[in-house]
Amino acid sequence: MHFHPARLNAHKRDGGKLSADQIRDVVHGAVDGSLSDAQLGAFLMAVCCRGMDAEETATLTLAMRDSGEVLGFPSVPGRKIDKHSTGGVGDKVSLALAPLVAACGVPVPMISGRGLGHTGGTLDKLRAIPGYRTDLAPAEFEPILAACGFVMAGAGPSIAPADWRLYAVRDVTGTVESIPLITASILSKKLAEGIDGLVMDVKVGRAAILKDRDTAHALAQSLVSVGELAGIDVTALLTCMDAPLGRTIGNRLELLEAVALLRGDGPSDLRAVTWELAAEMLELAGVVTDRGQAWQKLDAAVDSGEALRRLRQNVELQGGDPSFVDDPKALGEAGATLGVSSPASGYVADIDPLELGLCAMDLGAGRRQPADEIDLDVGIVLARQLGEEVRAGEPLAIVQARTLAEADAALPRVLSAFRIGDTPPRPRRMVLERLTSA
Repeated sequence: MHFHPARLNAHKRDGGKLSADQIRDVVHGAVDGSLSDAQLGAFLMAVCCRGMDAEETATLTLAMRDSGEVLGFPSVPGRKIDKHSTGGVGDKVSLALAPLVAACGVPVPMISGRGLGHTGGTLDKLRAIPGYRTDLAPAEFEPILAACGFVMAGAGPSIAPADWRLYAVRDVTGTVESIPLITASILSKKLAEGIDGLVMDVKVGRAAILKDRDTAHALAQSLVSVGELAGIDVTALLTCMDAPLGRTIGNRLELLEAVALLRGDGPSDLRAVTWELAAEMLELAGVVTDRGQAWQKLDAAVDSGEALRRLRQNVELQGGDPSFVDDPKALGEAGATLGVSSPASGYVADIDPLELGLCAMDLGAGRRQPADEIDLDVGIVLARQLGEEVRAGEPLAIVQARTLAEADAALPRVLSAFRIGDTPPRPRRMVLERLTSA
């Protein structure tokens, strides 16, 4: 350490701006262990309370990126574009989006995370594919990306190792919610992918990490501004998370719904969000000039079967069995299935996504603690979505659990998440706002 930790922390605590050397010193101390958890916790709390401007946050982001290996893909032509979501109930967008965008000629190197709590994680959903490897060494990324146009993996210990240490301390010091720290955590790992552009899906609503629009807007603006300072183009969409996205909640179930979307099926809300994010990626890559052209290109990738072909190819390259693409039963099934019937006739006026997300987590589809094991087969299928008509006695949802007893215990909770009304609710606007550095 070149700077005394206590004086550096006190300077930020009192509202001072940190120099680039001071910030890099903290990151080095986090990685080499010269800073204790107590010293890092004090630094993080000072940032949480006093904030960081865009320049400080960009310096922190780049220092965290440079704390480990930074990937590059010289043999892969074109601008590399990724997408990241802050997470929500039923958010399986990445599973369909990566092969879809790759089928349109845009390389997508995607480093994803595991889920914690009710939001789910892309890596967990990918684990439902027999044999599929997400623990790739950095050297394995480029040949897969070159061959099929996308790669999906976890951030190994060589990618932004500073983030691993800082996040672990944030988790136990009440500093997770800090916008500069969230920004640096997300962007440091994304920048380490060697990307040229990033599309952010910032979820807003009852089942999102960010429940109010003002906070979500502030995070989106931070990501766009800091991304630009760090040398990449960032576009952020604020999307609605006031109801489950799609009809499935649970790892295997969500994977199969993503496949259905690539076949041209799937629910309209999931398609809308996926196509909007994918169109932004095509525009950032420069392969289209307007939104209409982007949607035409995306539709053509589905209609021709190219998006599904890219998915099959990627699964094989990453060691998995692609049988599920054509035969959903290849992934197996849950131990027990029970339906939830509507108590009245009318329209689905509301669905509480948080209650369903927590219920799915308790069935085993998610984890409360990082070390918890998950069950890839359990979950909830919505037989009726928001706004759809239902008659008394008809199914609202289907619970898939390990045992009949667990499925039966979940039925009252699932039913409580639905509200039946005499009239359908107003249609949801899935994309609430768009922010861009351009």
